[in-house]
Amino acid sequence: MCGLAALFEPGRRFHDDLLGGISNDLYHRGPDSAGIANEPGYALIFRRLSILDPTPVADQPMDSSDGSCTLIFNGEIYNYRELRRALRDANVDLKTNGDTEVILEGYRLWGQDILQRLEGMYAFVLIDRREGYALIARDPLGIKPLYAARRGRLFAVASEMRPLLRLVPAKPDEAALSELLTFGWAAGAQSNLNGIERIPGGTVLQVPLDGGAPRERKFFDMLSTLHPENDSPDEALEAVQAALENSIKAHLASDVGYTAQLSGGVDSSLVAAITAKNTGKSLASYGVKLEDAAYDEGEYRHMVVDQYGLEHREIALSGLDFADALPSAVRHMEGPVPHGGCVMLKLLCREARAKSKVILTGEGADEMFGGYLRYAIWPRLKWQEKVARIVPPTRLPPMWPFLNIRRIGRRDAAVFASVYHDLEAMHRTFPGLVPNLAAREGVSRRFQDFRDRLFAVDQTAYLESLLVRQDKMSMSESVEARVPFVHLPLLKVVNRLPRDIRAPGGITKPLLKKIADKLLPAELVHRRKVGLRLPYEDWIADDGALGRYLPLLTEPSCRLAQYSAPGALSDAVESFRRGRRVGIPSLFGLINVELWLRGLSEIKDPGVSAT
Repeated sequence: MCGLAALFEPGRRFHDDLLGGISNDLYHRGPDSAGIANEPGYALIFRRLSILDPTPVADQPMDSSDGSCTLIFNGEIYNYRELRRALRDANVDLKTNGDTEVILEGYRLWGQDILQRLEGMYAFVLIDRREGYALIARDPLGIKPLYAARRGRLFAVASEMRPLLRLVPAKPDEAALSELLTFGWAAGAQSNLNGIERIPGGTVLQVPLDGGAPRERKFFDMLSTLHPENDSPDEALEAVQAALENSIKAHLASDVGYTAQLSGGVDSSLVAAITAKNTGKSLASYGVKLEDAAYDEGEYRHMVVDQYGLEHREIALSGLDFADALPSAVRHMEGPVPHGGCVMLKLLCREARAKSKVILTGEGADEMFGGYLRYAIWPRLKWQEKVARIVPPTRLPPMWPFLNIRRIGRRDAAVFASVYHDLEAMHRTFPGLVPNLAAREGVSRRFQDFRDRLFAVDQTAYLESLLVRQDKMSMSESVEARVPFVHLPLLKVVNRLPRDIRAPGGITKPLLKKIADKLLPAELVHRRKVGLRLPYEDWIADDGALGRYLPLLTEPSCRLAQYSAPGALSDAVESFRRGRRVGIPSLFGLINVELWLRGLSEIKDPGVSAT
């Protein structure tokens, strides 16, 4: 796990000060070593967090054995041992024991077909001097972030947006802002900023070194795997359990050890249990203990700790702690945090770093196995969507069972099933900001079955927000977060499960819970999902906690005010202070966005030269 950036402009020799500044921007992603390759027409900048073969011989940029190719690579290739054997069988001489050289020499042997062989999380830039182009790729499931910016003849990519802001101005994208306020995350290629785009997962770009537009193609479409088949319940259970155990075992590859995030939920508990069961040694785990006992899952964490003898540490979190850490989390997220859990993850990784640079997480299980309430109530959502298309929602009475129909209106129910705040209140507050739904609605329309539509939206939009938060919060503390539930071989098994086994309705994650029943206490597996719930309203009501940020929404310098209806933000704050909680937009969401916008205003404009 590392940080990278690459700059391309025909004939240009990039200034050392610019490259050094970019390296400093990425320092937190790779404090172990740094490397720069600066040639006429391109520059590569790399920061290394050494995990596999941590010796200097595996540092980057890395040159191929014949000197024709140079690579910078962020991530982990989990089948690297298998690929090393294949390369050796082809008489390729390997000088390191890690996975970077596997991509480099694998490309020389197999060309771009190497992309079909890699299993893992990655973003890389490979210079091929013989062919005269750079190859830039992001992993099929979009686990590792990668951003791109264009300015005149200059084209640049980076693991984070901050290096690119040395080249383009830090200006918010209003289309993305609309989605941030509605969904908490801008889908598709939107990066949150004008002039910077997010390279989609499963995408490869070919950049001519002598100039010309980059050529982009999709080498993998994750939704191509979403085709339910007719396995029996026993066959489905056996296939998934084997694929999950294989994924977790693959994710244990590390020359510097590993630890585990432990929330007390089924997903992280199952990862910890399978890891402990298969390693035969003590596993260090970390959890966040909330000051508010009603939201804390400590009793369930300790069930796993006691059963598997984990070496566990709890990090206490109060409203004051949360408020103190929120601005830093927003800064490293490079946008509003998609969930308050980002703060918890950041603080947890800060503690875990003392034990290991690698941490295993349970992220992605909900999007793979149907872990949200919407998968339990999908028949109702499908019915509500159908009614809304026949009867104008505003003609329905404002009472159950029509409230959600009125709330969602004639919108795509699969797209808006993840939105729980008051949509109308948000629209009244920001009448000029209308979300661009093309990315979410586009994947929903690819499928007929309502459950397939839910999975398609979650796996292409919501999941990426969680993957990016894992990456950026962990890397802000120089820790690599691994997500064994989001693994290509496992996805291929899970996405072909029969719908009635995977998401029958009335229950969440039934198949995963059957696997968990074999390894975890029943009272943990079959309890109501909490899912990093936080007492936002209590903390906002506390002037010493999140309440300290409320004045930002009413000051003349409020950045959000330029997008809101006159007086709307002040009215929302006043309504909250008077105890009126209904009919106002999410105040945590507003604070979150305001902190991000204020941070942007502090970033220096690079100017016209961008040198």
